[in-house]
Amino acid sequence: MNEKRFYLIEEDAVPEVFIKVLQAKRYMATGKARNSSQAAEMAGLSRSAFYKYKDKVLEYRMNDHEVITLYFSLEDMPGVLSAVMNTLHECGANIVTVNQNIPSDGAAPATISIRTTDMKMEESALLDRLRQCRGVIRLNRIS
Repeated sequence: MNEKRFYLIEEDAVPEVFIKVLQAKRYMATGKARNSSQAAEMAGLSRSAFYKYKDKVLEYRMNDHEVITLYFSLEDMPGVLSAVMNTLHECGANIVTVNQNIPSDGAAPATISIRTTDMKMEESALLDRLRQCRGVIRLNRIS
């Protein structure tokens, strides 16, 4: 069986139809389009071209290395995770994933991955600010 091959191509070398397919996929993912027909129309693309390429064209972001994962031990009280998330938002961090587990012995473990591309401060300052949030028992950067 032939192994699939993939290519990484700069945007200015990509045929316009692929760019439009990605736009249509974004319209659907963000809810700006109700269905694939509307998404294709909004992107200026035929439905047949959309269906032909929708599963073949993917966007690759080279700056995904700017995603870091933080491990928290949070006090089991209402609003603690919300305060952490608000602080991340205020600092310009883009939250990628959140996973909080069931509390045990008064503390809940949580991991949050953030994209740091648009942060308004240095990472060390962000970590210091997060450590000062009410209910944060411990914070470690794990990746």
